[in-house]
Amino acid sequence: MPDFGYLKYEIKGCWERLAIRDWLSRSPILIISLSVLLVVGVIGFLVFLTLPKKIEQVDTSEKQWFYDLKHQNLFIVKSGQLPPIEAPSGPLANGAPAGVRAYVFTYSDDPNTTDTFIGFLETIDPNVDKSSIGPMDLRVSGAETFTTGRLIRRTKDKEWIEANSEEGRAILKEAFRKNEAGKVPQYIAPK
Repeated sequence: MPDFGYLKYEIKGCWERLAIRDWLSRSPILIISLSVLLVVGVIGFLVFLTLPKKIEQVDTSEKQWFYDLKHQNLFIVKSGQLPPIEAPSGPLANGAPAGVRAYVFTYSDDPNTTDTFIGFLETIDPNVDKSSIGPMDLRVSGAETFTTGRLIRRTKDKEWIEANSEEGRAILKEAFRKNEAGKVPQYIAPK
């Protein structure tokens, strides 16, 4: 078994030669300064952690995807329109507009990909004043924030769900789930 006595003796000798303890005890201003710097550094770090992260807007395009509920296909309109809107196929059987917002995603890094899917559809609750609805704040990372009055559903669903409900969050979680390779889907803006 190795003898660590010599190593301990050398470390103790180095410590004594440095005489840091004696030097610090004779410099209370240095101790106070180092303490203040440490406290300021910790506070700065905590403030940095609590700052909101940058929000990436999904829709920065001048165009938006919409989905024709009657013919079940995508079409493109100018940005800024709130659903429901008139669709190319005309109104639904009940006379309501057939165009709802569609969120199209891909797992591919190629922006010209045809490997896309509709994550979910969106419309505005008919009981809410459209003028009170602001632009959607949807983070590409998967953390979603919706304002009150937005309804969503999958293309295969029949019922609209409040986006900020438990069922709505389940739809969003499904739309943003990672693929087998661990990639998060990215929104594809129309051209």
